Amino acid sequence: MTAFKSDFLNTLQERGFIHQCSDFEGLDALAAKGEATAYVGYDCTARSLHIGNYLTMMMLHWLQQSGNKPITLMGGGTTMVGDPSGKDETRAMRTVAEIEANKESIRGVFAKVLRYGEGKSDAIMLDNAEWLTKLNWIEMLRDVGRHFSVNRMLTMDSVRLRLEREQEMSFIEFNYMVCQAYDFVELAKRTGCKLQMGGSDQWGNIIMGVDLGRRMGTHQLFALTTPLLTTASGAKMGKTAQGAVWLNADQFSPYDFWQYWRNTEDADVGKFLKLFTTLPIAEIKKLEALGGSEINEAKKVLATEATALLHGRDAANEAAETARRTFEEGALAESLPTVEIPRGELDAGLGVLNAFVKAGLVASNGEARRQIKGGGLRVNDAPVTDEKMALSVANLTPEGVVKLSFGKKKHVLIKPA
Repeated sequence: MTAFKSDFLNTLQERGFIHQCSDFEGLDALAAKGEATAYVGYDCTARSLHIGNYLTMMMLHWLQQSGNKPITLMGGGTTMVGDPSGKDETRAMRTVAEIEANKESIRGVFAKVLRYGEGKSDAIMLDNAEWLTKLNWIEMLRDVGRHFSVNRMLTMDSVRLRLEREQEMSFIEFNYMVCQAYDFVELAKRTGCKLQMGGSDQWGNIIMGVDLGRRMGTHQLFALTTPLLTTASGAKMGKTAQGAVWLNADQFSPYDFWQYWRNTEDADVGKFLKLFTTLPIAEIKKLEALGGSEINEAKKVLATEATALLHGRDAANEAAETARRTFEEGALAESLPTVEIPRGELDAGLGVLNAFVKAGLVASNGEARRQIKGGGLRVNDAPVTDEKMALSVANLTPEGVVKLSFGKKKHVLIKPA
């Protein structure tokens, strides 16, 4: 392990955030003096950010804790273009109204881990639509485009991998890295920004920005990326049976978020405690050293601390208590995720396959059938054996709900409205 001068890089290294850096020595010197103003860009492709975004948010958190200034850049402009990284086809084009709605829905989550204000190390939020949408095409080609080599652009992973798979890439996508590189230069001029951070899949785009800054006469710029998130078994992290692990509570409840971390593989507990909580390293080492069934206690700590950071301590404690009552006491906890359905559907008889799809526990009727054959689905804690079963008002518990379960740890209440 390298010993850095700055708390920032020492913390990131100790907690497992570092993958690549353009110049460790130069960045370390800046961060040690509190002069490493850094940004991460977040495109507005959905109503909520997800776990992958949370990793870079935590990098900004530790940057601020070390006395440096974080910038959250909303991609109001770049979302209109669409990042081709990791995609085999062009992203769906979104209207300006959709982008604005997504942007407003996303904004609030950053204040969970960052402090915004006017102080030296207080975070600021900007939107690249402010400059990208005002660019004149011919001036852009002359002033910025001339610094880009098409030969080099074709070697970037976001382009090369798409072409190697013989998948078409649109001209608008090809320009995404130009927009991202220009963002870095613009932020350097406007705010004195010196560092761009992102996931490892963004390395090529970030380096393009570092190089563009040099060619356009900015101060020296730096690049820093974090590893791709995978579990110990090699699976890409952040996916569940219901889909992505969203950060907005209205798309992925605090209980589901807590349960997601509680289901962590044993070998990942220490890694995720370092990345997704602010617990001291000494405490994390004690937790990851637990063996046998005791590792489950470490998973509960991970779940509660990660949930408290994003959703608040009260929501985290409520989720933990709901899980305890549900799994340890076998009680029906009313704070379980709840899906309302028109009462008429129960009166008419709601097919059990459809019910599990509506609850978000399975993605399709076909998946529900497969789970029934394997004994994986239950209604009010009784195994479902007949895929043609229909739920009715007779299935309502004394609390006025129907409890649907997928396996031992995923539960949703169906409530007639």
